[in-house]
Order: sequence, then structure tokens, then C-alpha cells
Amino acid sequence: MAMRSSSLLFVFIVVVVVFSVFVPGIQAQKGFAPAPAPASDGTTIDQGIACVLMLLALAVTYLVHVVDVPF
Repeated sequence: MAMRSSSLLFVFIVVVVVFSVFVPGIQAQKGFAPAPAPASDGTTIDQGIACVLMLLALAVTYLVHVVDVPF
């Protein structure tokens, strides 16, 4: 009986040492990296359309004033 309890104690000590060595390394792992941000979330397209519309409005305003001026 004494041999069995000492072998169980030895197995327990080995398991404790193994877990104390490897578990901190396992817990230190980081999760997956976050997904990258999308290249275009739509605001770039909206700003491009707004810029084109503003240039169109500027051109139309210029043409209306040019035609409206008497010589």
C-alpha cells in the first residue's frame, strides 16, 4: 500500500509540474487578429459623387451667368 501511495504522489507531482510549465504558455496565446477594415465603406464613393455634382452645379451656374450678361 505504501508503494502505491508513493507512486500516486509521484504521478501527481509530475502532472503538477507539467501543468505549471505548459499552462501559462497556453494562456498567453492571443486570439485571432481582428479583420482588416474594408477598403471602401461607401463614404469615398459618396464624396466622389458629391464632388462631381458640385462641379456640374458650378459649370451650370457659370453658363447661366455668361448667357445672362448683355454685351
